This record gives sequence, C-alpha cells and structure tokens, in this order.
Amino acid sequence: MNDSTKTIASLLDRLMAVRQFSAKIVDPLETEDFVIQTMPDVSPTKWHLAHTTWFFEQFILKPSMPGYRVFHPQFSFLFNSYYNAVGERHPRMQRGVLSRPTVREVLEYRTYVDQALEDFLQQPPSNEVGDLIEIGINHEQQHQELMLTDIKHVLSCNPLRPAYRVNLNEFKASETAPLIWISFAGGITEIGVEGDGFHFDNESPRHEVLNRDFELASRLTTNGEYLQFVESDGYQNPSLWLSEGWDQVQACHWKAPLYWERIDGEWQEFTLGGMRPLDPHAPVTHVSYFEADAFARWSNCRLATEAEWETVGQIESVAQSNSFVGNFAEDDFLHPIAWHPEAQKSGQTASGIHQFYGDVWEWTASPYVAYPGYQPAPGAIGEYNGKFMSSQWVLKGGSCATSRTHIRPSYRNFFHPDKRWQFTGIRLAR
Repeated sequence: MNDSTKTIASLLDRLMAVRQFSAKIVDPLETEDFVIQTMPDVSPTKWHLAHTTWFFEQFILKPSMPGYRVFHPQFSFLFNSYYNAVGERHPRMQRGVLSRPTVREVLEYRTYVDQALEDFLQQPPSNEVGDLIEIGINHEQQHQELMLTDIKHVLSCNPLRPAYRVNLNEFKASETAPLIWISFAGGITEIGVEGDGFHFDNESPRHEVLNRDFELASRLTTNGEYLQFVESDGYQNPSLWLSEGWDQVQACHWKAPLYWERIDGEWQEFTLGGMRPLDPHAPVTHVSYFEADAFARWSNCRLATEAEWETVGQIESVAQSNSFVGNFAEDDFLHPIAWHPEAQKSGQTASGIHQFYGDVWEWTASPYVAYPGYQPAPGAIGEYNGKFMSSQWVLKGGSCATSRTHIRPSYRNFFHPDKRWQFTGIRLAR
C-alpha cells in the first residue's frame, strides 16, 4: 500500500467512523422522537441526519463524482441550512412540520450517500476535494453535538421527562474540590490556529495579542456555587445584569439555569439520563452569557477574554500532546461531572487548570469578530462562519457532548448571549 492509498484509506475510515457515530447517537430514539422541533434553535433529529448527508452530496458528490445522481431532487431545498449560494431553502422555524420524508427514507438517503462516498474514495481526490471532505467530517461532528442538545430540549418539554438513555455513565464526587487561583503573566503572545492540521477559517490568521497579568479559577463554577447566587436573589437584582440580560430575565421569567426544577423543596436537574438530584459538586451548565456575566459580577470576578483562555489552552494542548484530558461525548456521561482527584479523568495539567477541555463550553468576555486579516473560504463554504460575526460571543473548550477529536485551543464556538440550550458554563477570571 503506497502513501497515497494509505492517506485515502485513513480519510475514508475517519469519514465512515463519524458517519457511524451519528447512527450510534440516534439509536436510543423512538421514531416519534426524530421529528419534533420545540423551538427555532432546535432542529429535529431527522433533519440533522439529512442535512449532514446533503452536505456531502452537495459539495462532494454532485460536483466531483462523474455520473452521480442525487437521491431526491427536492432534498437540496429541504435540507440546505443557510447556504444562500446554493439556492432557496425550507424555513428553519418550520423544520418540525416535515413529516415527510419519513425517518426511514432519511436513513435510506444516508446509506445511499455513504455508498457513493465509499465508491468515490476508491481513488485519491484532489486536494481541494480532500479539504472539503475534512470540513464535512467536522461539520457532522458539530451536528452530532447539536443532535444531543436538541433531543435533550425535546425530551425536557415532555411532561414525562423521559430519559434519552438510562445507562449513561455517572460520577459523583464526595465533596467540591477547592477553587485555587492560577496566575499567568501578561505580555504579547499569539493566538489563532498554528500548524497544518484541519481548522475552520474563523480560527485564522494567527496574530499577536496583548494580555495583562491575569488569574483563572482552577476549575469550573459548580452547581452549588451557582445555587448560592440563585438563593441570594441574584435573579432579582438588576444591578448585577447587563441591560439586555435584565430584559431577558424579566421577559422569560428566568429564576435558575435551564433544566433546573424545584420539586418538593429540592432542586433537581433534567439530564439526558432523565431527572436527577442536582449535584452540588458538578459544573453548572445551560447558562446564558448574561447569567455567566451576572454570576461573575456577583462573585467580584469576571469572565476570561478569548485571548486569555487560548493562551492557557495552548499550554495545556502542548502538555497533553493534543490528546485532551476531559469529559467528552465518547466518555458516555453526556453531562458535566465534578472535578476531584478521585475522578479518573482529572489527569495532570501543566498549569494547574482542570476541566479546561470538555464538560462545558466556557463563555468568554469576547465578542465573535474576525481576526485581523481574516479571509472567508471561497464559494458557498465561505458562508460557514464569517457571516455570523455579529452580536455573538465566543465560547471555548468543548463540552461533554463534543467529540474529543473535534476540539483544539484555537476552536471558536459562538452563540448569541441569551442562548442556554447548549452545554455552556462558567470559569471565573480576575
């Protein structure tokens, strides 16, 4: 087997492994679960499966595989997400009304496209097509995380509070590990993607930033710590909130993080494993940027900037040889777990920082904007990141629903500041 053949075999193996992981994610679902859309941010599981398949059909097979015939001529309209250059699309808010195509037809669509991809990759693709396949692999990993967070929201809206899976792993620490402040020297450093590995266009170019001396909390903020904020009337004190955040609290009647419920005087939390007593030692999650910012202000602290976070993230990346210690989707908790020396995944860190990767996406104090000299990718793929650089905030580090192979220090997630349905959490800085 020559080098070219080895490269193609590796690419095909990784592609099919990711496609199969999507099938593993949806395996516990009943057919009825696949079709529900509970809010505009949530897409039905069936739509995610079809959209990620359409991506490979639209950008790989149609333009590059001679004689390829599309599975269904209207699927491009139904399952295009936001690529204006590709054509018209079904409205996002109405994805839940699509009873047809059926789940069975969508699964047949995936099989059809997978077989075509296997046939196509019997020969080395061009470098350009190979790059598009890498984007497709990472794109599907993003939607795998969305499938998990979206189905969690769907199930949470059911009065039965059904579990996605009852056999998920669990870990409970006997106490909360002490919070230690870790100091980092300021100065000029570089952030942004480094090296030749895969990255999205919004991670480049690498550029200089200036940090002042700063400190980060050694671990994530816990449920128990956030509960103190709740019980001290944090949601009733407008002086703690940004103006838009206070408006959101009032309009949506926020009293606690999403999925917290007070039942018979005790706080419980809806998880992908069903309702559970609130674990005071585990990281708080499903909080908006507004809530993270208000909690930090209540704590006489702040959130880290993107540059501060990534400066430390690069230290940890080198120390861990890019094989990140943390709680990721493959670990099968699908919920943040407490950090404690007794936790098997505590690991050794270079800086004394724990839970830096996995568990929860960490809100930063930085708006999602272009790096100096940023250029979006050419063509329709250029709509992937750049056009969303408005009114959103950067999150770093990945979550318990992120694949371990998907994350890196330069990775830039982004959401509007009121969003809570993702596994988002807090690390304090000062």
